Amino acid sequence: MANEDKKDFNAMLHDSKDMPKFQTITDRKSIEKYGGARMYFAPPLDYDTVMKQVPYGKVITVGEIREYFAKRSGADFTEPITAGVFVSVAAWASHQRTDDKTPYWRTLKANGELNQKYPGGVLNQKEKLEAEGHTVIEKGRKNIRYYVKDYEKFLFKLS
Repeated sequence: MANEDKKDFNAMLHDSKDMPKFQTITDRKSIEKYGGARMYFAPPLDYDTVMKQVPYGKVITVGEIREYFAKRSGADFTEPITAGVFVSVAAWASHQRTDDKTPYWRTLKANGELNQKYPGGVLNQKEKLEAEGHTVIEKGRKNIRYYVKDYEKFLFKLS
């Protein structure tokens, strides 16, 4: 995200944008990729609510959150682009608040990857995760990415 210091992320978090809502997709490749045509859009605040449930020492992926929303809503899948945006909005909204913090650093991208779009970037997220006992590893030579080692062992299961 750009110009984070000029945005009111808490206002964005509480703007439901007429969500939740469903959409039926017709693109064959997308239907095959996501396993169905019924797509769910969760409002930003729902992401924040789920992210707050992840306890100390545990992690979750955006994909796990999307699967939870799809199952809960009866959809085939949750729209992936807004999911990524709304997770970042929740992180920045928490960063802007003085209380009622969301432990956004526990929400990872696919395969346990750290999120460069969070406040302070991957180095801040790395520091917070390591403080909770996780090991963060680097992968790549030029385009270095950071991952929680064996993140699957620490996944928080939503019920």
